Amino acid sequence: MKHFLDLATVSTREMTYLLDLALQLKMEWKTGGNRPVLQNKTLGMVFQKPSLRTRVSFEMAMKHLGGSAIMLGPQEIGLGKRESIPDVARVLSSYVEGIMARVFDHDHVVQLAENSRVPVINGLSDMFHPCQAMADMLTIREQFGKLEGLQVAYVGDGNNVAASLGLAAAHFGVTFKIASPEGYELSQPIRDKIFEIADRNESVMEMYVMPQEALQNADVVYTDTWVSMGQEAEAAERRKEFDGFQVNQHLMGFAKPETIIMHCLPAHRGDEITDDMMDGPQSVVFQQAENRLHAQKAILVHLLA
Repeated sequence: MKHFLDLATVSTREMTYLLDLALQLKMEWKTGGNRPVLQNKTLGMVFQKPSLRTRVSFEMAMKHLGGSAIMLGPQEIGLGKRESIPDVARVLSSYVEGIMARVFDHDHVVQLAENSRVPVINGLSDMFHPCQAMADMLTIREQFGKLEGLQVAYVGDGNNVAASLGLAAAHFGVTFKIASPEGYELSQPIRDKIFEIADRNESVMEMYVMPQEALQNADVVYTDTWVSMGQEAEAAERRKEFDGFQVNQHLMGFAKPETIIMHCLPAHRGDEITDDMMDGPQSVVFQQAENRLHAQKAILVHLLA
């Protein structure tokens, strides 16, 4: 694995290794700190979108591992505008040991990887959010002590988060149940890839239009914003289309009492999830957010150490 762009091109063996490494690095951090295995190494962080978790978790991960990070916002680079993406990749990769990019168009992170001398990590694109999915799997494994045989119900838009979560579930023997309104389902190419990986790992993907059906026997209920960055003009229409998909007390009544609730953040409280679910005893949302740090440490160590 030279780059970390999506979970469709990472093997199940590599996924398992990364998850085990994330658990090891988290335990190491909690019991005295991580060894400086990335000493004298720098991560260049390219941002087209605003960020809280992605920026801080990658920057602190590098610091914990003895390295450093440089944040480059849209005003510094103007990816594909001020300079071509191949030129940015060639120049930046001559200065740093790794590149993380948080972009709109997935093709932009692909172009960076194709023209870079150093590993490129997809911090988020319109198609995939693989770092988030690794943090999700880490959180679920911590909660249940395993992944294989569990059921994850995703309620909402078939977006980049849903795509990466479905791919991760397929690698780890998890049943992935997704409920989306008509017209907001996962794309057919993503579904095909999830089914392909699931067939190799005795995993299952089930698709629903009624969220209540997806929640039956689920161990995890997961949701995400209905309106992602760049979709603001569709906000009113999306809220109408997603009526009935809010994770609230009524909907959670169709799940088991011990089912946990997850959200990748940022949350639009009162839209896709209510305050009492977000802050209630079933929620592991903020543990999930913390695990971005530890899952990404594993990716950085694997690619840069």
